[in-house]
Amino acid sequence: MREDCKHFQSRTYASGEVARMCELDLAPEAPWRCPDSCPAYARRLADVNWSHGTLVTPPPTEEPSGFDADSIALLDEAEDIVNAVAPDLLSQVQRDRDKAETSPVQRLRDRFRRRR
Repeated sequence: MREDCKHFQSRTYASGEVARMCELDLAPEAPWRCPDSCPAYARRLADVNWSHGTLVTPPPTEEPSGFDADSIALLDEAEDIVNAVAPDLLSQVQRDRDKAETSPVQRLRDRFRRRR
């Protein structure tokens, strides 16, 4: 991945695992490489003359052997499935939160309200 691109992001988790990604989702072979001719590549300007401390992104893991176009297509398909389900899950969580915020008296009123 081009770490000098302004669209590059990385996160280090407590386990030590590092997630590297393109925030525009234009790197199908992430976290190992960006496309050679990425149309959105723009050099990160904020890093000019900064000195980095211990929070520098660790080096990437080695690219696994056998990682080919079929693997990329499978990962893209899995991402599409997750993205398709996410809005429904978020709305369900919001409904549950809204329900939990109503008072016990209001819930009793709703339960015993006459249906017309």
